[in-house]
Amino acid sequence: MQKFVLFILSVLCFYSCSKAQETTSEKESLKDKKVLIVYLSRTKNTKTVAEIIRKNVGGDLVELELQNPYPENYKAIVDQVSKENESGFLPPLKTKIENIEKYDVVFIGFPTWGMKLPPPMKSFLKQSDLKGKTIIPFNTNAGYGIGSSFDTVKELCSDSNVLEGYSVEGGKERDGILFVMKGEKEIKVRNEVEKWLRKILPKVAK
Repeated sequence: MQKFVLFILSVLCFYSCSKAQETTSEKESLKDKKVLIVYLSRTKNTKTVAEIIRKNVGGDLVELELQNPYPENYKAIVDQVSKENESGFLPPLKTKIENIEKYDVVFIGFPTWGMKLPPPMKSFLKQSDLKGKTIIPFNTNAGYGIGSSFDTVKELCSDSNVLEGYSVEGGKERDGILFVMKGEKEIKVRNEVEKWLRKILPKVAK
């Protein structure tokens, strides 16, 4: 019995040490890079993914906030965003990132709104000088995928090195399903994000 317990403990130790080494390796791959993680999150699902990324790679974490916040009512925000997309309106941001030129790698996270990149993220990308930087998008959605959002990121960051993004199903606000990144779901997403990071980080421009 004692040998069995020792075996189990050794397996757990090996697994824990392996996970720690993976996280250290991911941070090491960006040790000479300044990392910024910018995200837009209404129901906190994208925020959770952003925090998982930061835990793995470090860097500065910034949430985008608007000068005039969107309404809380779901239908109202859908109508407003639809009009903004049609008119090309870019909502002014309350968030100001000082010395953005110092960053080498910028993760940008957002939900899918109307199968498109949310207007506030368009505001950020258009007003920020990201030329020559490595841009890494990540996304949460209601099960319909990324739509045209990743393509729009590439269009707005044409002078940047845009890497493969990550997307995962989050809440379904239309159905009253909001924050879902908890319990087994959060564990699954954390494992997926770590696998994605191990895949893309070697491609970060030297």
